[in-house]
Amino acid sequence: MTLYAIGDIQGCDCAFKRLIDEISFDPKNDHLWLVGDLVNRGPDSLGVLRRVMRLKENATVVLGNHDLHLLAVAAGVRKADPTDTISAVLEAPDSDEILDWIRQQPLLHHDPHTKRVLVHAGLPPFWSVAEAIQHAREINEQLQCTNWRKSLKTMYGNEPNIWSKKLNGKERRRFTINALTRMRFCDKNGQLNFDHNCKPGLQPSELLPWFDVPGRLNQDNHIVFGHWAALGILSRTDITALDSGCVWGGTLTAIPLEPRGGKVTVNCASIIDR
Repeated sequence: MTLYAIGDIQGCDCAFKRLIDEISFDPKNDHLWLVGDLVNRGPDSLGVLRRVMRLKENATVVLGNHDLHLLAVAAGVRKADPTDTISAVLEAPDSDEILDWIRQQPLLHHDPHTKRVLVHAGLPPFWSVAEAIQHAREINEQLQCTNWRKSLKTMYGNEPNIWSKKLNGKERRRFTINALTRMRFCDKNGQLNFDHNCKPGLQPSELLPWFDVPGRLNQDNHIVFGHWAALGILSRTDITALDSGCVWGGTLTAIPLEPRGGKVTVNCASIIDR
């Protein structure tokens, strides 16, 4: 069996199919980890979702910020952006089934045997993995309840941008969503910064990639994530970063995690003007 991790697909179903073919994916023996942002910006979000749903137990998915945005638009708590390409999902005859499936997907997946974590953007530096699991579970319980639409109303906003155990429910949930699905840079105290999405090294000197903050409490686990196209592919003993900018005309990437292997990429046509 080979476990592959695949980066942000963002509605690029043709590239996704080509990548699956390129790795000779065998559903009888192989498994996929998908880092989230299955949808939006690319031309065929509906095709991606249906393809992933057909994989059933052969794929583990975590939600990204674009996947949550789709739910918010579907719930009527957020208007679609001009750059959104999710209308086909919302208008599909099986839209309710698809949205229900999305709501069942976690924000975080942890394999305690291999000490690997799958998440869209990363883990806050001063959360342990156990804390991250706990707070992610709270979000998933909200998304899976009958009143899920109401829970999405408080999702948007950049504050609070630093963790405190004193945060109330809405504040705590917003911080959790922002950290797990939007985070890139923070300062040495773990304060999140959403103003910069550049390649590391080009940011203001007081900011660090979340995974390089000194004293990070979750560095004993291997964290697999996407979200950060400017970062690109980065493979270290403690992290694997997988967003290689497919929707920007980069590549879609798969990396074998078990057994460990070299990256496999397919080229993507540029969908978005820079």
